[in-house]
Amino acid sequence: MAIKMRYLYFSKKKKMAAIGEQIKQKYELQINSVDVIPPAYSCDKERVVILAITGKGEPADALRLFCREMTKLRAQNTCLIMDGDQKCADFVLGYLRDAGTNVVGQTLFINGGSLFNSKPSDAEMKTITDWVDAIIADLK
Repeated sequence: MAIKMRYLYFSKKKKMAAIGEQIKQKYELQINSVDVIPPAYSCDKERVVILAITGKGEPADALRLFCREMTKLRAQNTCLIMDGDQKCADFVLGYLRDAGTNVVGQTLFINGGSLFNSKPSDAEMKTITDWVDAIIADLK
């Protein structure tokens, strides 16, 4: 199932990057579809951008600036995987809505693990891929 989708993460935890690689493989995404925030290649008419963020409280400036640039021309739809608190998620969702992109689905809260825990469990990946499947189904 190929879809124009990107997974961008704002985290120093290896597990957040590993989740992106597994999503890339499952959904047959393009080579540069998994990247950090801010990405090396800017978003351009993406169908869905999944933002995976580790944070608590008010987001860092780099994340805030990136989210404020997520217009409909960059991404039609965005969704959020959060390793952190609701307050940070609310800030990010507000920035995305103000920028004009369509925020879809519920925020998925996960445990991003430690700096050394780099592999999501099978149960965690099932939860995440079920969530992504539901997001994609809602877009059709």
